[in-house]
This record gives sequence, structure tokens and C-alpha cells, in this order.
Amino acid sequence: MRTKSTKSTKSTKSTKSSTSTKGTKSTEKKLAAAALLAVAAFTLTACGGGDDNKKPVADVSMETDSGKAATVLDKPFEKPDLVLTDTRGKKYDLREETKGRPTLIYFGYTHCPDVCPLTMNNIAVAKKALPKADQEKLKVVFVTTDPKRDTPAELGKWLKGVDADFTGLTGDFATIQAGARQLGISIEPSQKDKNGKIVSVHGKQVIAFSPKTDVGYVLYGEEATAGDYTKDLPKLIKGATP
Repeated sequence: MRTKSTKSTKSTKSTKSSTSTKGTKSTEKKLAAAALLAVAAFTLTACGGGDDNKKPVADVSMETDSGKAATVLDKPFEKPDLVLTDTRGKKYDLREETKGRPTLIYFGYTHCPDVCPLTMNNIAVAKKALPKADQEKLKVVFVTTDPKRDTPAELGKWLKGVDADFTGLTGDFATIQAGARQLGISIEPSQKDKNGKIVSVHGKQVIAFSPKTDVGYVLYGEEATAGDYTKDLPKLIKGATP
């Protein structure tokens, strides 16, 4: 009888612990969503660096389901008026080349050791899960924030290891910075960190543009996983809200 009583007690404690954990996770998600909505700001990261610089970059409207990776923007962004150079060394007019196409835009750099390759690979994995016809519709544009090192050839080599169909753009830093600013994303010139390593400080958001209106209406942060993109891309392809 004592043995049974002990097992029952352990079971009760385990149940309470599980319930408590679920409650804690739910509360944490709600608090995280509330905090993001309150400050309406995103963190800039020096990929591979140690210092973060916080600046508000966009006003957002949170989804009612705080578990979603997608954030629907209160005021959609116009597509940046950017004319840069692609990996073939050709002029690339962003608005013209992506007009009427579902488009994802991300600002980062090829020497980034963490966030940039992870983000691009997550999108690449999700893209491969799409039907072939939808894969051909989707445009994924990677704009370098480190143009001095990211030449067309370097960008092409790097993107080939992710997805050869992704578009890589480089050019004058001031032009790139202005284009990022049009999306509420702040980037800074590459600089050396305290260890002498060159890093590029940039926002970590992916902006999704609707094929129907050509405006950026959905935002993803660095926490978005390959699974999140896999779930949302079929809707983004159609210009629907995930």
C-alpha cells in the first residue's frame, strides 16, 4: 500500500509540473507578444559580434495567435526603389524585376557566421516544399549590407550553396542603406569589433511582398523557422495573410 501511495504522489507531482510548465510557456508567449507590440522595435545585430544596438524600425500589428512567426504590418511598406547589381554583374531594378511576384527580401552579408545563413537556409528548405510552379513564382532577394567584400562573384558563390535561384544584390552602401530604410530596417557600415573582426550591423527581418499589391505586408524575425516558412509560403504565394 505504501508503494502505491508513493507512485500516486509522484504521478500527481508530475501532472502538476507539466501543467505548470505549459502555463509558464503560454504566459511567456503572451508577455513576449505584448512587449513587442508595446515597443514596436527590433534589435539590430552585428552578426558574430558582441554588441547590440536597439532602434525602432517599424510599427506593427501583432497576430491574435502569439504563436505565429508572421507579423502583419499595420502600414505595409512600399517596395524599395532600388537599382543595384546582381550576381552576374548586371543592373537589377528591384521593382521591375519583382513586379507582381511574391517576394521575400532580406538584408545581410555572406561573412555572417550565424543569423544570415540560417535565415536563408530556412527559406530555401521551405521553398523546396512548394509545388514546382509555386517555386518558380517566388522571388527571394538577398541584399548585402557589406558591399565592399560582397562582390557579385562572392554573392553568387555564397548563394549557390543555399539556392542558386535566389537573387543576390550588391552596390553602393549608401544606396543599399537608403533602400533598407524604406522598409524600416536600419543597417550600418561594416566595422571591426573589439576582437578586430569585421562585422556588419543590420536588422534581421525578412519582409514578404504581396504579388497582388507589391507592398511589404508581412514581417518575420530571426526566430522564424523552416517550419514556419513552410507553413506560410503557400499563402504568401497567393498574397494571402498567413
